Amino acid sequence: MINYFKRKMQEGTPCIGTFSHLGSETAMEALGYSGLDFVIIDGEHGTVGAETVQKLVRAAKLHTMTPFVRVRDCSRGSVLSMLEAGALGLVVPQINTVEEVRKLIQDSRYYPEGSRGVFIGANGGYGFEDFAQKGLQSYFDVCNRETMIFPQCETAGCLEHIEEIAAIDGVDGIFIGPYDLSVALGKPGQFADGKFTAAVERIKAAAKAAGKIVFTYTTDPNAIKEYFARGFDAVALNVDVALLISLVGDVIRKARSD
Repeated sequence: MINYFKRKMQEGTPCIGTFSHLGSETAMEALGYSGLDFVIIDGEHGTVGAETVQKLVRAAKLHTMTPFVRVRDCSRGSVLSMLEAGALGLVVPQINTVEEVRKLIQDSRYYPEGSRGVFIGANGGYGFEDFAQKGLQSYFDVCNRETMIFPQCETAGCLEHIEEIAAIDGVDGIFIGPYDLSVALGKPGQFADGKFTAAVERIKAAAKAAGKIVFTYTTDPNAIKEYFARGFDAVALNVDVALLISLVGDVIRKARSD
């Protein structure tokens, strides 16, 4: 059980990923060949359930592309089902309070860091991976070390408490949801507005002060280098289905223009 994204973060290597909505194992394997560092399987806005997620995770792991899942909500059931499906990290939307994040950590971490229910599943080879055969605490320790938790800052409540949330033990980083955050600030889609940019800088500063990862989402590939220059550690570029349409559309337009 190796989280290659986490290794890259420890080495200071900026990472690029995308969201996945296609729900296809072949498409997921193809993304792995593309050179992406991570993929976020979208269980919030997407239509995939735990059974499909498990298949997609397996396809992602054929390469060193780290599979994360954005869960539907921060409930215990949502968290456990995606961890048992093999996700190496969770992006958790619609966080509003510090208490929600503390409970999230409890539900997602094994003893002694939390109270996650015991099950040796896909990430432990159902008990046959080497680290899972060295006793229960060995299994707990590896899962706790390799599984990453990212509260998504996109609500007024999360922004209000971001410094405290970012500093919580067990939080690996903060994912900025720009669209919902702009709506929460009363500036929908106005990403150049001073109120929005100040909020983003506050979130980034809180994560950095706590020694945590900060990453965000964009639909503009040209913005990625700028985000890295501004101190972001990772960027999720668009959604796989949108990238497919865009890239094939570019090919068709070029062919017809020629």
